[in-house]
Amino acid sequence: MTTERADRVRALYQSFNDRDLDAVLAAMAPSVEWPNGWRGGRLTGRDEVRAYWQRQWEEIRPMTVVRHIAERPDGTVEARVRLVVRDPAGTVLERSETTHVYEFAGPLVQRMRVEPQDAVAGEASTSA
Repeated sequence: MTTERADRVRALYQSFNDRDLDAVLAAMAPSVEWPNGWRGGRLTGRDEVRAYWQRQWEEIRPMTVVRHIAERPDGTVEARVRLVVRDPAGTVLERSETTHVYEFAGPLVQRMRVEPQDAVAGEASTSA
């Protein structure tokens, strides 16, 4: 995989964790297809993704740590991540290991899908 794509994906996660919505959306194609991992279904376009994250961040505090990034034989890019979701008070609601798969249109993310691996949900801890 090119360093440029790996850097783009890493920057996407950093911007998400920093809640820099404009930077995250700038990395996406205008007609991006994005999973609604919080409520189910799919989102289409930057405006839907923006509204989704704004609503989500009012209720939960997701954080991702990139474990591994690799290009797949079909040209998609996978990012294995550790996800920790907290409520606004800091209580852990979920911990999981997940694979996110990205499709690009030129330098921009056109589509992302989630491939769940194993979840450790419902842990009542306040440490990441």
